[in-house]
Amino acid sequence: MVAQNASLATAGVEPARAEHSGATMLSVVIPALNEEGGIADIVCRVEAVRPALASAGVEGLEIIVVDDGSRDRTAEIASSYSFVRLVRHPVNQGYGAAIKTGFGCARGELLAFLDADGTYPPEALPDLCRVAMREQADVVVGSRRSGGASEMPPVRRLGNFMWSSLLSTVGNRRVADPASGMRVVRRSALRRLYPLPDGLNFTPVMSTRSAYEDLRVVELPIHYRERVGRSKLSVVRDGTRFLKTILWTALEYNPARVLGLVGIGAMGVAAAVALAMVVLRLQGVTQLGTWGVFSLFTALVLAVMGVSIFSLGATFNYLVSLQRGEVARQGLFGRPIFGPSLDHHFGWIGLAAMVGGAGLGAASLALSASGWEVSRLWFWLLASASAILVGLQLVVSWILMRVLESLSARDARIGDDLARSAADSVSVPGASPDP
Repeated sequence: MVAQNASLATAGVEPARAEHSGATMLSVVIPALNEEGGIADIVCRVEAVRPALASAGVEGLEIIVVDDGSRDRTAEIASSYSFVRLVRHPVNQGYGAAIKTGFGCARGELLAFLDADGTYPPEALPDLCRVAMREQADVVVGSRRSGGASEMPPVRRLGNFMWSSLLSTVGNRRVADPASGMRVVRRSALRRLYPLPDGLNFTPVMSTRSAYEDLRVVELPIHYRERVGRSKLSVVRDGTRFLKTILWTALEYNPARVLGLVGIGAMGVAAAVALAMVVLRLQGVTQLGTWGVFSLFTALVLAVMGVSIFSLGATFNYLVSLQRGEVARQGLFGRPIFGPSLDHHFGWIGLAAMVGGAGLGAASLALSASGWEVSRLWFWLLASASAILVGLQLVVSWILMRVLESLSARDARIGDDLARSAADSVSVPGASPDP
């Protein structure tokens, strides 16, 4: 992979190797794009933590600078240090691509990365490594939002709060700093973290995959310093990309959580409007103004849309489980909801809604036949039609998900039957089959 994407240039002498063959080694990857003003300082600061790393139990350190198509003297300066291993991208491929190239070249069991502009403190690497080894963490994040001094601008602080809240909601795990650019990762975790994007959204996608892959993640406070000069991060463009990639990655693992929350929200609004309409109707209001008609229309659309989106998310969960070769995730929030997962109740809920809607419609028609004016019945007829349509959607979804559930559990059931056959068979000494 590296041969296709990068040309390797080692400056001066061979890069530093682990002092002991069985020692833990840390490979620090520094992606760099036009960082001639800061690259010398950052590599020297990383090299300076070698004694502290040894005290933390890390006896080997290699520093890999990945020059991502710089047009200044970044590569020249990095290559002047004998303890630096330089890897060059002939053309710019992106922040995430540079880190992945560095990981591909690295020899350490522990892999770290941090920016070349000096905003993240290399002096925190020993603490991150110590936590990784002591707590057997798969990913240790240098968090800018966990209590350490941070010079993050207010706009980016707000954006990070929004991404953090979103990921904590859809991932069902608290994440303080999903976009941190300083981390220590175990090499063994890469297979579960990949694939990762080539751009600046590399880190939020890594945080999202970490949550859904049930990796052991620890966030450690660090002192963050804002870079001098113009940042390569665009608040609007990259913020939108972060938002999109977090949601899309979450959909790859647990669609029911993302779509289910949207569906529940839509149904909640529809239920509130419907309740208000019922109260008005019971108070004798039979005619609605412009806003009343619009509210009723909105409630009907949101009710059907909410049920459809919710059931679509639950259906997708079974499709995801089939693709991943595992039993379907249970429950909207990754755990059962009042017994079996909620979608198991779609059948009887749908039938009840259809029966209730049909009964309400029949009663309205009977009252109309007995002389009641349509102005007194139109609301109940509308409610009847909505209940029947929503119920039908639930029943159809229930049937589809039961088929998908059976398919997702097929391999496990085959294994159980084969194991039972072997356990039930008894060999009797001296017995022979009937002629």
